Amino acid sequence: MDPQAKQKYFLRMSILVFADILGLIISYTLGLLARFDFHPAQIPEVYQASIWYFIPAVIAISIIVYYILRLYHSIWRYASVAEVYRIVVAYIILGILLNLLNLHPLFNIPRSCLFIGYVLSAIFCVAIRFGYRIARNIILMTQTKPVADVKRVLLFGAGSAGREVLQDLKAMRRYKVCVIGDDNPTTWGRYLEGIRIGGGRGKIQAMVDKYRIDTIIFAIPSAKPKDRSEILNICKETGCKIQSVPGLSQIVTGEVGITKFRDVDIADLLGRDEVKVNNDEIMHSIHGKIVMVTGGGGSIGSELCRQIAAAGPKQLIIFDIYENNIYDIEQELRRKYHETLDLVALVGSVRNTNRVNYILNKYKPDVIYHAAAHKHVPLMETSPNEAVKNNVMGTYKLATAAAKAGVKRFLLISTDKAVNPTSLMGATKRICEMIIQMMSREYPDTVFMAVRFGNVLGSNGSVIPLFKKQIAEGGPVTVTDKNIIRYFMTIPEAVSLVLQAAHYAKGGEIFVLDMGKPIKIDDMARNLIKLSGYKPDVDIKIEYTGLRPGEKLYEELLMDEEGMQKTANELIYIGHPIEMDDDAFREQLKRLDVLSKNEVENMKQIVSEIVTTYHPE
Repeated sequence: MDPQAKQKYFLRMSILVFADILGLIISYTLGLLARFDFHPAQIPEVYQASIWYFIPAVIAISIIVYYILRLYHSIWRYASVAEVYRIVVAYIILGILLNLLNLHPLFNIPRSCLFIGYVLSAIFCVAIRFGYRIARNIILMTQTKPVADVKRVLLFGAGSAGREVLQDLKAMRRYKVCVIGDDNPTTWGRYLEGIRIGGGRGKIQAMVDKYRIDTIIFAIPSAKPKDRSEILNICKETGCKIQSVPGLSQIVTGEVGITKFRDVDIADLLGRDEVKVNNDEIMHSIHGKIVMVTGGGGSIGSELCRQIAAAGPKQLIIFDIYENNIYDIEQELRRKYHETLDLVALVGSVRNTNRVNYILNKYKPDVIYHAAAHKHVPLMETSPNEAVKNNVMGTYKLATAAAKAGVKRFLLISTDKAVNPTSLMGATKRICEMIIQMMSREYPDTVFMAVRFGNVLGSNGSVIPLFKKQIAEGGPVTVTDKNIIRYFMTIPEAVSLVLQAAHYAKGGEIFVLDMGKPIKIDDMARNLIKLSGYKPDVDIKIEYTGLRPGEKLYEELLMDEEGMQKTANELIYIGHPIEMDDDAFREQLKRLDVLSKNEVENMKQIVSEIVTTYHPE
C-alpha cells in the first residue's frame, strides 16, 4: 500500500473508531439515565461512581471485539449480509463479556441499564456503518445528471453478479437502473437493492417499453452459451444498446473484473457450445519444446503465440515481416510472463531463404506453426505474383529449410478457400497444401501437416471490424451479396483446435475443423446494427455491392475426392491425401518461382494448370 493510500486508510479507521467510542459513551449514559426516568438527581452515587469505570472498560472491550471481527476493515459502501453477520457475532460476544464484567464489584451497574446501553450501542454500530452508505446514496441521487443525459438501464441477471453490477451502476451517475430481469420465476415481483425484478426473457420487450429503456446490460457470466445466445437475440430486437459483463472464465482467471462492461459482439449470438480440447495433448505437443510461429504478429499467429506461451515451451520464437505487430505481441507476452518465458522476436520474411536458414540453424526449433501468408482475397486478385511469391514459394522455402534443419513437426495454417478455389489466394493455399503432402513423402523424419478452417471472427481483414467501423460512421454497411454465407469461429477456438490437431498428425494430413453452421453475412450485418442500438435500413442503411473478384457465395471445407476421417476430437477431421506426381509438381514449383519474379501477366492461368479445380475468369 502506498503512503498516501495508507494515510487515507488510517484516517478513515480513526474516524470510525472515534464514532464508535462516542456511540458507546452516549449509549450507556442514556441507559443509566433511562433507568431513572432521565432525572440525574435520582441516580444513586454508587452508580454514578461505577459508570466512570464501566464505560471505559466497555469501550476497550468493544473496540477490541470490533477489530477482531474486522468491523474496521470492510468497505461499507458495499456492505452486505456478511457485514451484518459479523456485527451480530460481535454483539453476541459482547453480551457475554459485558455480563461477566458486571459481576465484578467495581462495576455495579443495574442490569436494565446494561441492557438498554447494549441495545443502543448495537443500533449506533449499525447506523454508523450503514449510515455512510445511505448518506452516500442520497448525495449521489441529488447530484444525478438531468434525465436526458442518463442511460436508462434494464439489468438482466438478479444473481450475485447482477447485484455487484447494480451496486457499481448506482455509483455511476451516467446510468439509472430502472428494472431488473431474471429467468428465475421465484424472483419476479421482488426487489433487489430497491429495484423491481420485472420478469424473465419473455418480458424483456415489455420492460423496455414500460420503463423507456435505452441500454440493456446482461449480467449472468455463468450462463450457458445457448441461454446467453437466446436472451441476447431477444435483446437485440428491442432497439436498445446491449452490453455484457465478461464471461466466467475471464473473471475466474482475473483477466477482467465483473463490472468491466463490454459491447455484446456477434460471437455472443452464435450460441455455439464451448469448444472442448484436450489440454494434455496440447501440452504434450508443446511443453519443453522450442516452438516457432511465422506470421506471429497477425490475428491467428498472435493467438497461437498466446496459447503456446501458456503451454510452457522451452523457447518461443515469433517471426514476422511487420515489426509493429511483432512488437505488440512480444510486449504483451513479456508483461504477462516476465522472465518465465524464453521469448525471441525476429523480423524477417519466409521468402528470404538465407534469413530462414540462418534462424532455423541457430535456434533449431522442434515445431513450426506456419501462419505467415497473404490472405486478403481481392488484393491478391490484383497482385497474383506477390501471392505466389509469399504464399507458395515462402511455404516451399520454409518447409524445405525445416526438413533439412531437423524440425520435428511442421504445421501449415490453411483455409477453406483452398477447396475448389475461385480466388487466386485460395489457389495458392491449395498449392501450399500440396507442398505439405509432397514434403511429407520426401522427408519422413519431419511430420508435415496442414489445418484448414473457415473465417475467424475479428481477424484482420474480416468483415466484422469493417461493419463496426461503418456503423460507427453512421453507415452505410456494405454487404457483397444478400445470399452470401460463411463459416465462422472465434480466433481462440480455432487456434485451440489447431494446436490439438498438431498432436494427431502422423504426416501429410490435411486436418479440417468443424466450423459449425454457416452464417449469412447479411444476417450478421443486421445483427451488429441491432446490437449497436440502431434499426437496419432505417437508422443504418445496408447496401449490396456485388461479389468481389475471387469471391463465391459459399465456402467448402473438403473436396469430393478427399473424403472424411474422424479423430478423437469430434470437431477435427482428416481429409485423405490426393494422389499427385511429386516430380512433376516440383518442376511446376520451379517454374512458378521464376515466373513470379518476372511479374508475368498470366499468373492466374499458370496457377490453374497446377490447381485444376481453379478456373480464373
